[in-house]
Amino acid sequence: MVDYAERADFARPRRRRRSPDEIAAGRKARAEARTDEEWYAFAKDVCYRQLAMMERSTAQLREALERNLVPEPIAEEVVAAFIEADLVNDARFAHMFVRSRFAAKPTTRRALRQELARKGITGQEAEDALAQIDPEEEQDAATDFALRKMRSMRQLEPHVQRRRLYGALGRRGFSPSQISQAMERAMGEAEESDRT
Repeated sequence: MVDYAERADFARPRRRRRSPDEIAAGRKARAEARTDEEWYAFAKDVCYRQLAMMERSTAQLREALERNLVPEPIAEEVVAAFIEADLVNDARFAHMFVRSRFAAKPTTRRALRQELARKGITGQEAEDALAQIDPEEEQDAATDFALRKMRSMRQLEPHVQRRRLYGALGRRGFSPSQISQAMERAMGEAEESDRT
């Protein structure tokens, strides 16, 4: 029979967890010890790792490099090299982001514009990407969302349904006119299905 208690005496002691201050101090010490060549290699590695996960904007890459304490001139050179090699393209990122986000979660162009701005995409690039979504698609998304939401609220009183549905559509960024059209259709279909 194996005596597990005896084996426990030979186990190595666990490493002590470091505090956030100790981790920051270690990062700072490693950063001070790096040469320019090491910084360039490290910055490229950070960018490649970021892009391996998903498409990124130039602002997101700059933020990642800043978080990793890469000196600004080196960070700018590395980001410029990635742009020149077409590994980073803000217009391509914006188009992909808008299309995938709109397909995954019904929302408005206004809400998507705000998300793009948080990711560093503004101006004409954002407007070109948002042009993919026309007002009819936006209204259809609001209506589809309202219909799905109504199915889950059938047991509630009509005034509670209206209030909750209005709030849910408003939080998604839909305008009052889009909300009223979507609610009319959803409430109408709910009444028809209740009759049958």
